[in-house]
Amino acid sequence: MKRNLIKDIIVFFSILLFVTGCAAGAAMFYNRYFRPNEAFVSCYDGADTVLVIGGDVILDKNPPVIKEGQVLLSFDTVKAHIDPYIWWDEALQKVTVTTRDKVIKMETDKLDAYINNEPMELKFPATNINGVLYLPIEFLSSFYKINVKYSSSSNVVIIDRQDEIYRVGYPVSSDAVVRKGRHISYPIVKKFDNPDFISDDSKMYIFEEYDKWYKVRTAEGFIGYIRKEHVVIKSYEIGIIPEKLREKPKLPEGKISLVWDQMYSPTKSYLQRKKEEGIDVMSPTWFQVANRDGDLINRADPQYVEWAHSSGYQVWALVANDFSNIDDTSEILNNGLKREHIIKQILAFAALYNLDGINIDFENIYKKDKDAFTQFMRELSPLLREQGLVVSVDVTIPDGSDTWSKCYDRKALAETVDYVCLMTYDQTWAGSKVAGSTAQIVWVEENLKKTLREVPPEKLLLGIPLYTRLWEETVDENGKITAKTGKALSISAAEQLIQENNAVPVWDAESGQYVVTFEKDNKTYKMWLENEYSVSLKSSLVHKYNLAGTATWSHNFANDGVWAVYAQNLKKTIHYEEWRSQFASLAETGRFELSPAR
Repeated sequence: MKRNLIKDIIVFFSILLFVTGCAAGAAMFYNRYFRPNEAFVSCYDGADTVLVIGGDVILDKNPPVIKEGQVLLSFDTVKAHIDPYIWWDEALQKVTVTTRDKVIKMETDKLDAYINNEPMELKFPATNINGVLYLPIEFLSSFYKINVKYSSSSNVVIIDRQDEIYRVGYPVSSDAVVRKGRHISYPIVKKFDNPDFISDDSKMYIFEEYDKWYKVRTAEGFIGYIRKEHVVIKSYEIGIIPEKLREKPKLPEGKISLVWDQMYSPTKSYLQRKKEEGIDVMSPTWFQVANRDGDLINRADPQYVEWAHSSGYQVWALVANDFSNIDDTSEILNNGLKREHIIKQILAFAALYNLDGINIDFENIYKKDKDAFTQFMRELSPLLREQGLVVSVDVTIPDGSDTWSKCYDRKALAETVDYVCLMTYDQTWAGSKVAGSTAQIVWVEENLKKTLREVPPEKLLLGIPLYTRLWEETVDENGKITAKTGKALSISAAEQLIQENNAVPVWDAESGQYVVTFEKDNKTYKMWLENEYSVSLKSSLVHKYNLAGTATWSHNFANDGVWAVYAQNLKKTIHYEEWRSQFASLAETGRFELSPAR
């Protein structure tokens, strides 16, 4: 009897412990997953001022500073999160900000700033705090199109972009709370006690939407999460309606045909040219950097501009660096005063000669100066646009050498200028020991597709050469063939050479060109002809990839047939399939006849 009683007591306590354990576990499970966490915590740790941009907390090494009522952000923060192109000139102790139509310059610890070279006074300067460069972000807010607010109660700087649309919500009950995470187990960072629920203190910006939660930012700048049933979306806010872009000088309808015009010595031969329907823009090679100070050689001819305008052409004058002096180019690009000196000359010449645009042709640049060249274009472009000029820049194909190809940030340049001219030629350069084409169609198309990964098609002008290289091949005693080339030939000069040597051009479908071979004085001569046939194939890519147009090097190599091809392909032909329907046999046979577009 006694033994059974002890057994029953043990069973009873075992069951009691089991039930108690289950109850405790259930309570713990409930408290963890079903009971709302009522604890309040600070949204942000630490005493530093917090920066919030939109719906993101920015955790940078150097936090914002509030000084004399001004919000200061570090240069690195601005560059990382607001303006990747802001520029710091260590030598001049000067910050440069560029927008589409403004260039803003500030020196450290000086209240003088310059906007498009016009002085203005700052409330607070760019300054150095504990070895870190800080900028007065409220002064720059109108240029960056951002709104800046400082909440002293939470010690948070809030920045919103004016051209973004924000959803605005308010709490619908006193149960509404903002939590650290997307679950009721997370602690509370804000509880809404205002009974009208529509006060500014209750306002929330909604940034992300989840199954049952919104990611929000409170009026104090707290970032957290609130259940959807506790929020009503009442409105949408946008700071500004995006401005209509400044109208560029009017160009004829259809694709753009820019033609570079070699003008290295005085000439009036252009006065004998007839108006060509296949040309929209002439780009004379008038200006070139003369020395490391940034002085420009000026070959401009006012009568040329009058002639071009009377012929219906725009004039986008070319400005080149000294291709042979990479060190002078580096010195200029990395010196803010010298960049400014060149820019002032360009602006003065553009106004003096009534130009319609500027074409920048800087080549042979150190790879390390890629960002400096982009900065030069960002400083130049707004000032040119302020004068109503079109801005274009020349770039080589991707994947080449460091100083001729990898020295361009094509994506950044495309964001900065109106048009990018892709120099799809010199496939086989003049110094090659192996004879080859100036620009095979397959090579052109391959490099065009690479470039379109970085440059939007509506901004790209496809480079087309009109010159043909005459290659001379010799064979040594070991049978090794070595090639060299003399000067580039015009279309007419190449045709004359063919006639003089009774040569027979043979169409090469891979090159999209006629190839010529002939023997003379125990030497072999070869040419890959650039003419109206190769131009028709290359210019068809403008429609195939919906490009802005073409950029042709150069007028002195052309014949009349080329301009007829441009008029047909760029002005009368509407799309690629239309071109194919007319010239389907060209790629295979090299034969076609110009006819009115259907």
